[in-house]
Amino acid sequence: MKVLITGAGGFIGKNLVAELKNQGISEVFEYTSKTDSLDFDKYCKEADFIFHLAGVNRPKSQSEYMEGNYGFTNDLINKLKKYNNLCPIVFSSSIQSSLDNAYGLSKKNAEKLLLKYSEDTGAKVIIYRFPNVFGKWCKPNYNSVVATFCNNIINDLPITINDEEKIMKLVYIDDVISELISSLNGKGNLVEDFYEVPEFYTVSLGEVAQLIYSFNRNQKELSIPDFSNEFTKKLYSTYLSYLPKEKLKYPLKMNIDERGSFTEFLKTPDRGQISINISKPQITKGNHWHHSKNEKFLVVSGVGIIRIRKLNSDEIYEYHVNGLKMEVIDIPVGCVHNIENIGVEDMVTVMWANECFDKNNPDTYYMEV
Repeated sequence: MKVLITGAGGFIGKNLVAELKNQGISEVFEYTSKTDSLDFDKYCKEADFIFHLAGVNRPKSQSEYMEGNYGFTNDLINKLKKYNNLCPIVFSSSIQSSLDNAYGLSKKNAEKLLLKYSEDTGAKVIIYRFPNVFGKWCKPNYNSVVATFCNNIINDLPITINDEEKIMKLVYIDDVISELISSLNGKGNLVEDFYEVPEFYTVSLGEVAQLIYSFNRNQKELSIPDFSNEFTKKLYSTYLSYLPKEKLKYPLKMNIDERGSFTEFLKTPDRGQISINISKPQITKGNHWHHSKNEKFLVVSGVGIIRIRKLNSDEIYEYHVNGLKMEVIDIPVGCVHNIENIGVEDMVTVMWANECFDKNNPDTYYMEV
């Protein structure tokens, strides 16, 4: 199949091109403003399916809206007529097409043009009225508030919020691409007269800003957001895509002594924390117990023994652990425990605790196993 994408260099276009290639589409014709007119003719002649994503949304003058959105759509239709190509067309419109502004009117007129073309020729036309789309590769300080907030907050630049209570309808780029590919396969989500992405989010401008500010604190706090919320998960993925290379790497505080080191890696308010413990050869760590704190130990490198004894018992359970055969050991409450490196190299253990360490209430009591 040969698929033509107009606006292939734009935000949605880049993501669509990447996923179509992932899915093994044999030929993807990428039309941008720099594409040669002869190549565009060839694309229109040979295309089996068209995603018409090209358009103007931040022109220097109001007249460019109609030229870029209606005028280019008319050019596309005329070329298809020239080659008698009645392949399906998916058009990227906007929810603003129902508004009385220059951009909305240009999109509305392009919709009418395509619907008339479909009526006259029988060619299938699918129109999506997209709300605000967010995700990776969207240009900041252009026409996406999410992209602008992510970029500016990451780089300690100011953001402008005129109305924190303003409600926005947002849709994630991966959901958009999934829906577009569904339309390619004849399974688009038709709602009344137009198609739409099933998964969208209604949030206030203030909520979006607060979330992104919280993401910006994550590295210092060693925290991660609550990913049970789908919008938060997708917004966080978007946020990370704007990190400059120097902020992709950050140090952790290693608590080092003669026995090795202990380093906190991740903390969450509801799923506990993960730490990395390094034990020197022949060193034993632990020898304590907890009332409520429970843990999981996973040795990923080296060899050792984990010992567990119920508080009021003399019986000791011993578990030989080895990074070559990874096994998780649960540490129950009310049990004294330790971990000994019996090898000749450092032993590395990933340790999970069901709660973050609280120096004012450590719930840790020294006792020999």
